[in-house]
Amino acid sequence: MTLSTTLLEIVGQPSAQPIPPSIQVAGNFLAQKYGQAVQGILLYGSCLRAGTDKNGLVDCYVIVDRYTAVYPSAWMARLNGWLPPNVFYGEVEVESHTVRMKYAVLSLDDFEQSVTPKWFHSYFWGRFAQPTAVMAFPSQAIQERIISGFGTAVLTFLGNVVPQMPDKFSAKDVWVAGLALSYGAELRAESKGRIATLWESNQAYYEQVADAAFSAHFQNVKAIKENDNTLYEIEPSGWNGTKNRIGWMVRKLQGKCLSILRLIKAAYTFQGGADYLIWKIERHSGVKVELTPAQRKHPIWAGITTFWRLYRQGAFR
Repeated sequence: MTLSTTLLEIVGQPSAQPIPPSIQVAGNFLAQKYGQAVQGILLYGSCLRAGTDKNGLVDCYVIVDRYTAVYPSAWMARLNGWLPPNVFYGEVEVESHTVRMKYAVLSLDDFEQSVTPKWFHSYFWGRFAQPTAVMAFPSQAIQERIISGFGTAVLTFLGNVVPQMPDKFSAKDVWVAGLALSYGAELRAESKGRIATLWESNQAYYEQVADAAFSAHFQNVKAIKENDNTLYEIEPSGWNGTKNRIGWMVRKLQGKCLSILRLIKAAYTFQGGADYLIWKIERHSGVKVELTPAQRKHPIWAGITTFWRLYRQGAFR
């Protein structure tokens, strides 16, 4: 699919903005760690929104040419290909403090596939439709491929959300609904307030992206002006809307299973794996759990023994 120039310019905006020095050091650390295999170091999440690494983990994706080039063991490469991504923890010292990062490894081929409608679940295209910056890349051509992937993610995201919308809706309506659907398809417990905060933190970006995408790529969506506000109209989707709702129901069930498998995998790849599982749950649900020393030594057992208790406390939806 040929993406509009306007859409590509907008999704490329975060990459054109200055990256805080401490976060750039984290990106440089990852670029050096993975060397010639690196096709891109991507920054997303709360540290990108806040413009600082303080009080958080720097969220990155390391895009590589192939998994076998970055792992000494074949089974790690197979795990990354079977259930991408592999998630790791890293630290780098910057002046007077430690920058902590959580980074995921994903091949360029998997990245480009995962942002298209061919990738059923929203795990990747739901993330990359949101603002993401390319901090490092080996060539201009690779950077353009990655930014094109962001644009494709936006179209896939909106294409899977628009059938859920009423006949008339705003950019905020479609993004808030879409974020709620994609987060709901994982083991997350994002409140409505949290999702509204995501919208507010990048409102101009989301409005521009929606306008560029709808005007160039959605023939069934018409922009209208009402009291200096831009709204969008669509015709009733009928059977397509029903299929779309069924699709999100399947994603929700599928996503819970995939999230459990990814968390179990992260228990082995992430430093302090059991603590990471609990931290992840606490961060998104507010449910606090204390692990015993035995559970820290056996993260899979810790996950099994605490999952039902956490579910009953409302940590998962």
